[in-house]
Amino acid sequence: MTICYFSAQYLPTVGGVERYTWNLARRTVAAGHRAIVVTSALPNLPEHEIDGHGIEIYRLPVWPVMNGRFPVIKPGARFDALTAQIWAQKLDFCVVQTRMYTQSVWAARAAKRRGIPMLVIDHSTGYMPMGSGLLGACGRLYEQVACRLVRGTGAPFYGVSAAACRWLHTFGITAAGTMPNAIDPAALEQEAVHAPDWRAKLNLGDRKIVLFVGRLIPEKGAGLLAQAVAQLPGVVLVAAGSGPQQQELADLGAVTPGALPHDAVVQLLRQADVYCLPTRYAEGFPTTLLEAAACRCPIVCTRTAGTEELLPDDTHGIVLPGQPQDTTVETIRAGLQTLLDDPARAHACAEAAYRNVYAHFTWDAVFDKMMGIINQS
Repeated sequence: MTICYFSAQYLPTVGGVERYTWNLARRTVAAGHRAIVVTSALPNLPEHEIDGHGIEIYRLPVWPVMNGRFPVIKPGARFDALTAQIWAQKLDFCVVQTRMYTQSVWAARAAKRRGIPMLVIDHSTGYMPMGSGLLGACGRLYEQVACRLVRGTGAPFYGVSAAACRWLHTFGITAAGTMPNAIDPAALEQEAVHAPDWRAKLNLGDRKIVLFVGRLIPEKGAGLLAQAVAQLPGVVLVAAGSGPQQQELADLGAVTPGALPHDAVVQLLRQADVYCLPTRYAEGFPTTLLEAAACRCPIVCTRTAGTEELLPDDTHGIVLPGQPQDTTVETIRAGLQTLLDDPARAHACAEAAYRNVYAHFTWDAVFDKMMGIINQS
């Protein structure tokens, strides 16, 4: 069987959708099937290759709108040549990641014309963050039109969390179910082997570590987090990621090692005192929350998608009060203090979240569910 994954963002770009696609594609190959990933062109990467896991990758020409965060298909001779190769593969099933990218619309409609069965997995719980002015209004209108076009193919939609499923109602879509974000227990254990002492490596002394992992942009709340940590004596923020706020965070006293390899992130999660994700963005189910739980790192986060499943109550972690967009420096500081001042409670929360993630959120379980849907199509 040949399964084609359409994912406008893919590795080596770092993010939840990218790793979600990679994990499913890797298991497709391991199960004896053929996996093709169709994504966006990136500088210095070939437009067609087979990676070390046996995943075949096509990178389509795009315009990197919003600094590459919203790649837009670039029609032309290379696009036509590459897509002709893709559709010549006699695909058995298509998996379209997210509902609103131009590639998602094109892929869903093209698969429909060719009679290829498919499903759509959505990863968000809100509109793209483009402001409240004319640009934001245009963005919301575009998403409505894009979703109508994808919905018109008749493909079933799945959300990566219950919140993502609820958000799909905005576009008149009733989700067929959830295909949750997940973790790979064996891989996480392997990445933690022979870990260095990150406290010494980053010259942190004996200060308690609050860890943040992700893009250093206002929507992720890293700036507010840095201000909150600056008010906590004996505590340091390690912000692993890159973005326009990197210098701002450093000026507030945070340690900013830049974007780190995944194994380094896992090692830091195992050594940090608290993982904090004060995101203000409408995410689908942040991977880093799952990985923090799997690494037994106590969690403080905003009420983003997935928290109701991963942290169902305050015995599993601290979910900050109110809506994510209303989060303040004071609420973040208070949430951090709750766990930093009570190590016994922090440990109990970490253990409860660990048991939950290993019981319900593994890639093997998600892949098995997807294959069950495919085999019934």
